[in-house]
Amino acid sequence: MVQQPAYSIIAELEDAVREGSAAKRVQTLRRVTDLFLNDGDRLSEEQVKVFDDVLCLLIARVESRARAELSKRLAPLDYAPFEVIQYLAWDDDISVAGDVLTHSSRLSAEALVEIASTKGQDHLFAIAARDNLPESVTDVIIDRGQDKVVRRLAKNASARFSDEGYSNIVARAEGDDELVEILGLRIDLPVKLLRELLRRAKDAVRARLLAIAPPAVREEIQKVLNDIASEGNGAPRRNYGVAEELVKLMKQLNELDDAAVFKFAEANKFDEVTVALAVLNDMPIAVIERLMLGHRSDLILIPCRSARLNWPTVETILRKRPLPHPLDEATLEVAQRDYRRLSLQTAQRTLRFWQLHNRIEKQPTAVE
Repeated sequence: MVQQPAYSIIAELEDAVREGSAAKRVQTLRRVTDLFLNDGDRLSEEQVKVFDDVLCLLIARVESRARAELSKRLAPLDYAPFEVIQYLAWDDDISVAGDVLTHSSRLSAEALVEIASTKGQDHLFAIAARDNLPESVTDVIIDRGQDKVVRRLAKNASARFSDEGYSNIVARAEGDDELVEILGLRIDLPVKLLRELLRRAKDAVRARLLAIAPPAVREEIQKVLNDIASEGNGAPRRNYGVAEELVKLMKQLNELDDAAVFKFAEANKFDEVTVALAVLNDMPIAVIERLMLGHRSDLILIPCRSARLNWPTVETILRKRPLPHPLDEATLEVAQRDYRRLSLQTAQRTLRFWQLHNRIEKQPTAVE
């Protein structure tokens, strides 16, 4: 009868818990685990519950090395004792929690969200490699994870991402060439985000992506790169002709001021806002356009400060600019604090550097 082994060890267990030495408890833990591994797939839920109770009593009283051994042995089992898996997953020691967080099918999405929201980077790193991670979990990892964690998540081909999650992870890729390469190879990356990713990528990164991508992905990457190239050398992506005529006329009439830009932003006239910032700062429209359509709110503060815009106008621009998701209040608070701190001289100096960099990029390369 299968049930007997589960109950035959109770006396030994009680002795180990109450009076046994640390070594005795570890020995008993291994013995109980061996019994479960031998018969666990044939046990009923009630019998598994017995092992659950037994193991929970023991793991609370053994050192982390023994708990880590148990985690490694139980993590691959679909029938592993439920409460034990929860206990191990919440352990602060990643040597204990790691295997369960990465491999155990006994952890629900809700449990993973809670652990990912409260534990440290090592726990996030372990979760990021799980098969079939749902969107609710990947959203948390992208929000809280450091670069190493986010890269591991991006490499997880079975992980699923929400629209907001994908948008945020692409924004995280700016300045991170390795993350750009990883995301560029994902077959489920939406085309609009692939375009955004490749538009910001260095030429060397683009070339490497084309070299290592499988044929189907390489074809899509090349198509997007061709579209980017056809947008022109530094030319705006949209036609700003009408807005440019209006804004330049207002400039001539001395009517292009903070109040005018505020009205444009309040009315969602972002062609006019883009051109106004370009004219007030003597910058190419294409440069301001990239800032307005990009994911980073902090960069927009620079031309706004240089143009001497007041915070209510800047806040309206940030709140209402055309992005997939509106800014949250916490991000706006940080932006307001940064805007107060940003000096006019620093903003103008930064724009002069951008101007110079833009002119250098447009110069034709000398042919040897």
